[in-house]
Order: sequence, then structure tokens, then C-alpha cells
Amino acid sequence: MEIHAKYKNFRNALRCPLCEGSLQVFQSKSLICPNRHTFDISHHGYVNTLSHSPKSRYNKALFEARKKIIMESELFKLLHEKISAVIDTYSADSDTPAFILDAGCGEGSHLEKILGNSRNRTLTGIGLDLSKAGIAQAAKRYKQSIWLVGDLAKSPLADHSMNMILNIFSPSNYKEFKRILVPDGLIIKVLPRAAHLKELRDATHGSNEKSLYKNDETISLFKKHFTLTDKITVSDARELNKSERTHLVQMSSLAWDSNETALDAFTTRSSQITIDADILIGLNQKETRL
Repeated sequence: MEIHAKYKNFRNALRCPLCEGSLQVFQSKSLICPNRHTFDISHHGYVNTLSHSPKSRYNKALFEARKKIIMESELFKLLHEKISAVIDTYSADSDTPAFILDAGCGEGSHLEKILGNSRNRTLTGIGLDLSKAGIAQAAKRYKQSIWLVGDLAKSPLADHSMNMILNIFSPSNYKEFKRILVPDGLIIKVLPRAAHLKELRDATHGSNEKSLYKNDETISLFKKHFTLTDKITVSDARELNKSERTHLVQMSSLAWDSNETALDAFTTRSSQITIDADILIGLNQKETRL
């Protein structure tokens, strides 16, 4: 599909993040609202809807390492399969085209894997992230989805425009999620449990650091905004080779400002890496309780 055609098909789901007016495709190269706020469609097909570039340690090298881990290792294989199964169950009785947003998508590899595993071929993936570096990589690699640089707190998505939302190991904005999700729309939030990446955490922070981590408060907050229909726990461990362990270090904020000697020891040590996460499955049915 040509780049501008994707956005023409998507135009009713967009709104201007500056004035909240509708966005239309202009001369196959820009999105423009009635107040003439204009956002160019890049050569690779993404749109930057931010008015400034936020400072971030999430750079091109980090996203390249993240892509290699997600796409080329099987570290997140079970997690992806569980999420795809939830999507297929939710959409089993519908053949209507639908949008699924990955909020905080990074370089888009989680979304790509999940869509690839799903039997639903009516879904269009939407990736939104603050990082231009991440979105640029996503747009270069994964041509079927739509990629937006944007702020989740003031997203460029119209009211009730998304059928499903993914939020994988990333901050949430439940007010915006409720606004953009259709009534009875599906939200899937993935959050870490105590043992998640424990081997890397032990190497960078010591075996006692964060050992008592619990996600109870996050689950409670989720339930205040959405009807929690299920919680799936994914606990898995995979062997990673030295190259993959190096990529894991490069992609993880756990390794920021850590001792290089400890990181070197981690990358050369032979052991499995643990994925330990809860998948919260919710429906957009409840009103927010203040």
C-alpha cells in the first residue's frame, strides 16, 4: 500500500494534537487541520505530531538492540503468543476492519510480532511513541502499520477511534485511553512482576534490589478505569547467547549508569533470562472514578 493511501484510509481516526480539529491528507505529503496546523508525512511514512523534540536516552542504538532481541530471539515468544490469542478471542466474531494502537511502541517490534501471530487479518496496527528515533526505525521496517511520533497525554487520535490498545511495559494515560477507545473496546496492559529480568537486575543493582517489587497498585489503578476481565501471568525463561545478552543490556534502562565490569560479567555468563509479567485484559465499560 502506498504511504499516502494508508493515511487516507486512516484519516477519520486522526485529530490535530494542537487544536483537536480533524486531520486530512494534503497533496499526498502532509496532514493538515482546518486551522492549518500541518504535519508532514516523512519519506519512510511516519508522521511527527510533536511541536518539539524531547530529550531522551532512548536512541537509535537502543532501539536497534531492542529490535534484535524482540524479533531475532525467542525471549518474548510466549508473551506475544498469549497477547495474540487474547486479540483473536476478542475479535473472533467480527470481520470488520479495526485499529489496534500500541501506546509506547518504541521501534514497533512488539506490535509487529503480535500482529504476525494473530489470525485476524482485518487489523491495522498504529504505533505511537515520543521517540522519533524509535518511530523512524519502525516506519522503515514495518510498512503495513501506521507510525506516529506523538505525546500520549495529547495524542493525535480521534475520540473512540481505536478498537484495541496495547500498552507493553510502558507508562499509561488512562484518561486518553478511555477517550480514544471505542465503547467495549479492548485494552491489554503488560506489566512486570517481581522476577522480570531478574538476572539483569541482579547484575546491575544487586540481588536484594527491588526484590520485593509488587504490581498491586498498578492493577488496582487499572481496575478503576476499565473492567478487568482477565489477568494472565506469563513466566518463562530462555537461554540467550552472548550477542543476545549484549543486546539486552543495550536496550534496557536497568543498565543505565551501571558498573561496566558487572555488565561485562553478565554478558559473558551463561544462564537463562526470565520473563515474568502480568497481562491485564480490560474492556472500556466503566466511567473513571475520581
